[in-house]
Amino acid sequence: MNLRALRAVAESRLREAGVDTPELDARYLLEHALTLTRTDFITKAEQAVSEADAARALALVERRAAREPVGRILGHREFWTIDLALNPDTLEPRPDTETVVEAVLAAIPDRKAALRLLDLGTGTGCILLALLSELPNATGLGVDLSPLAVTAAAGNAARNGLAERARFQTGDWAKGINDRFDIVVSNPPYIPSADIATLEPEVREHDPLRALDGGPDGLEPYRIIAAELPRLLGPGGLVAFEVGQGQAEDVAALVEAQGLADTAILCDLGGVKRCVRARHGR
Repeated sequence: MNLRALRAVAESRLREAGVDTPELDARYLLEHALTLTRTDFITKAEQAVSEADAARALALVERRAAREPVGRILGHREFWTIDLALNPDTLEPRPDTETVVEAVLAAIPDRKAALRLLDLGTGTGCILLALLSELPNATGLGVDLSPLAVTAAAGNAARNGLAERARFQTGDWAKGINDRFDIVVSNPPYIPSADIATLEPEVREHDPLRALDGGPDGLEPYRIIAAELPRLLGPGGLVAFEVGQGQAEDVAALVEAQGLADTAILCDLGGVKRCVRARHGR
């Protein structure tokens, strides 16, 4: 079997399994299994693939056909301009979350300022590390309840050359944090508890439940964090939350009830209201 034929088999299997992006996923998996580049699929299309190599690649394809996400299979995921390792206690970063990064950067007048950032529920560290990659003089603290997630985030900081400006610690949201910050960001759990069972298997079976379940109405983490914002943010400080579909107005009301103003709701590329941003005026 040559590479072209192997790719066709992989795509066909994923299409049959109902995977949304069979061509893209097949390419990623074959690149990983066979140590290929994107151009190899053109320049080496007729090159024979050994039975052992084909079996190794198709084993990964079967994992994807069983609805294991590509990022989980590969063990890492690209986000913004950085590459992030995953582990079982981290939510897999998704493109929607880049809306939070964009929202924060759009509200910063001077990207060279020595800003202090706080990321609550940091997971892989994706939001904090993406921001630090764009803010050369900023420093940040990421907090997560899971020690395994903290380990992953610290490793990702080192992986992307950001370890000197990022630190991570275990914690229950902002408990025990007494500093003030210029920017607070969070992608907290926001799925209503009763909706967990209806999620796609890629999410329901592979993302940690702790990172998904936002309580009965999905808003409990926002209530906890919003109450802490007046003491966490310095004058003019900025908060940006990722929110679930249909939650933006409720989350905006929660932060406004704490005295924040200049509230903005921003949409992701799919047109979903995905981010709530506000500023602390005092």
